[in-house]
Amino acid sequence: MRTDDWKGYSGLDRLGYRHQIVRSSAEVGENLLPLANRVASLLKRWLLGTHQGAVSVAHIDYYLDEYTFRFNRRKSASRGLLFLRLIQQAVDLSPIPANAIRGGQRPTENQPIDAT
Repeated sequence: MRTDDWKGYSGLDRLGYRHQIVRSSAEVGENLLPLANRVASLLKRWLLGTHQGAVSVAHIDYYLDEYTFRFNRRKSASRGLLFLRLIQQAVDLSPIPANAIRGGQRPTENQPIDAT
């Protein structure tokens, strides 16, 4: 995990994360986390470009899931495996009815799915 030098991140090593401090100071005007800013910038550009500004707050979790999938696989050496991974993930998940998608709510692991 790459972070700034905020003391709240000091326990990450004990939790099993590799912790790398990328900025030790927080001077005004300095970009503290350039990679995080890049991801946020790409997300905004993707949302505006793909969805043409018609982004619903009720569906933001689904947009973020799709963006994460695309971002994590953007430099894949084997493009054919992308579709295979997508199908594997679709099979591993429980079906989500249209009413749950329209409402922007995801069923939890123990929550029964309303099939109406």
